[in-house]
Amino acid sequence: MASWRSNNSSGFGVVLLIWLGLYATGVQCVSVFPQGQSGQTPRSGEQKTGAEPPSSKCAVSEDEMLQCGDPDITAADCEAIDCCFEQGQCFYGRAVTVQCTKDGQFVVVVAKAATLPQLSLESIALLEGEEEACSPVGFMETYVMFQFPVSACGTTVTEQNGYVVYENLLSSAYEVAAGPRGLVTRDSSYELLFQCRYSDMAVEALVVEVNTVPPPESVVVVGPLRVELKLGSGQCLTKGCVEDEEAYTSYYTEADYPVTKTLRQPVYVEVHVLERTDPNIVLQLGECWATSSPSPLSLPKWDLLVNGCPYDEDRYQTTMLPVTSVQYPTHYKRFAVKMFTFVDGDTYLPLKEKVFIHCSTAVCYPSAMDLCEHACHRQRRDVSSAQDRTKASIIVSSGEVLVID
Repeated sequence: MASWRSNNSSGFGVVLLIWLGLYATGVQCVSVFPQGQSGQTPRSGEQKTGAEPPSSKCAVSEDEMLQCGDPDITAADCEAIDCCFEQGQCFYGRAVTVQCTKDGQFVVVVAKAATLPQLSLESIALLEGEEEACSPVGFMETYVMFQFPVSACGTTVTEQNGYVVYENLLSSAYEVAAGPRGLVTRDSSYELLFQCRYSDMAVEALVVEVNTVPPPESVVVVGPLRVELKLGSGQCLTKGCVEDEEAYTSYYTEADYPVTKTLRQPVYVEVHVLERTDPNIVLQLGECWATSSPSPLSLPKWDLLVNGCPYDEDRYQTTMLPVTSVQYPTHYKRFAVKMFTFVDGDTYLPLKEKVFIHCSTAVCYPSAMDLCEHACHRQRRDVSSAQDRTKASIIVSSGEVLVID
């Protein structure tokens, strides 16, 4: 087991109030418990608040375990400082652990696995982290630790109802991709606002919950050519299963929306022609894009397919997928998008808004002059002919897809 040693040996005697905001994790609410450093246990009569932490928090492999507390700490004392205890060892979980000490120290341990996709620990910094005392005091591949005086690193101090409240903020940097009509990111956006309240009272915690969103309107567009856009919901549950194929064995229904995804998780899209039995026709996709509102004309906008090909300015390019197990394969198009969230063009902050997917479609009839084949590596003249075929196109849209916390 790896271990970090703190220079602090003071006892625990604070009220700890924490507000935790994590974007792109698989958890919708966060509970924070009384905590302490080596040898620090709550005084008699202090109670933990909130629900017990999820068991997945303690699913840490032995080579990644980071020691929490003294080597001879008891199971009860280990749990009291919000760490995990198994087989006689007390260690930090796959989460964020915030601890406050009686002599005025913040201790914050952040696990790489605290979000999905996983955090870049090198990008995490305090509100004012340029001072040497504000840099991490411990660093591993899977954890980073900060320990600093409550009066340093940009901490704000207020007085509330007889308590002296020290508050600071941890946040992470993230990569933003810029398109001609919008900005997106697929990195976890992480922010932790934490407080220490000094008094002789018990330790308390604050739980933050995520509100639900009502379902969207129907996704089918009616017209001379009826085309539908659906999102695949199939999941691989057996060994040897191919996810890109299994995803299209079932689909989200209207009752399932809004669909929730974590950042970079695949969103499987299928567009197909309705009520046509002519085996010769070929469905063509012109442009596919995403917006933050149901209107396909709204901004911001992020391109997914351009002239039927993956948008080449996207680091996480859309993947075109083969069509199998249907009667008329040429009536279908399938592709996968890595989930993202839009970013505000002025503040560069993730908007955490809904994402709607739209595609312009048309039907091509093969002939001696036009085989309705469109390869993305071909010359520009073939791309131009694809544009001509999709001028009189129909736009279809998905229901809302949300990035979950």
